Amino acid sequence: MTAEPSTDDEIIIRTEGRAGRITLNRPKALNALTYAQVLTITETLTRWRDDDSVHLVILDGAGDRALCAGGDVLAFYENRDDNGAYAKRFWRDEYILNAAIGRYPKPFVALQDGIVMGGGIGLSAHASHRIVTERAMLAMPETTIGLVPDVGGMWLLANAPGRFGEYLGLLGERMNAADAIVMGFADTFVSVEKLPGLLATLVDPAGDAVGVTVAEFAEAPPPPVLINRQETVDQIFARDSVEAIVATLGAGGEAWQTKAAAAVQSRSPLSLKLTLA
Repeated sequence: MTAEPSTDDEIIIRTEGRAGRITLNRPKALNALTYAQVLTITETLTRWRDDDSVHLVILDGAGDRALCAGGDVLAFYENRDDNGAYAKRFWRDEYILNAAIGRYPKPFVALQDGIVMGGGIGLSAHASHRIVTERAMLAMPETTIGLVPDVGGMWLLANAPGRFGEYLGLLGERMNAADAIVMGFADTFVSVEKLPGLLATLVDPAGDAVGVTVAEFAEAPPPPVLINRQETVDQIFARDSVEAIVATLGAGGEAWQTKAAAAVQSRSPLSLKLTLA
């Protein structure tokens, strides 16, 4: 294994056996993604692309609370007086990184353990192997802060079953492991206790192909929650305006519908309109 940076570094890059390892290392900030990290990961993936000693890439987050809770929103606030220059640079380069992950020629294993939201979805949900645990909590909650689902999340939402894309996008609803798999944001469930064994086997130079190894550790996830609402979700969120959706939700008799109606009405109207479109 190559020498690791100090634990003060916000990202830990190293090789381990046959794998390139990338660990987001801001656990106190739920591994929120910084612009410097975006540039570092992009440079690293470019370098590893033609490195024959690196057979696969593994992405994870330090601590046990989050892979990545999203972009570093505080940095956007601190740079709010630059006419959007910082935000434009950040999103441009973040999108380039997300596209590179989606097109990466080597297996890219993303451990979606804990909170995975916004920018965390961008880093992991376009990977070739997306692994969720019982601690997984995935969402695209951009409408709660006046934005729209980004980092390729809109594409994922558009390809979710039925009208769940509209439901998840407008509400920023959180998915558990099983729901994330059904919605197309993840592939495989592996329990937390089996992660060390999975990682050890993945990095082993004598190990099997990545897909074979992941399948060996795969388990049945805990029961889904959201997918059980599909019939109602498809009826309500097929409506062609936010106002019609809110009105129908408000008239519903189930507790989740009442809660959803109140949640939608607390969001930025512009964000809702753009997300639905």
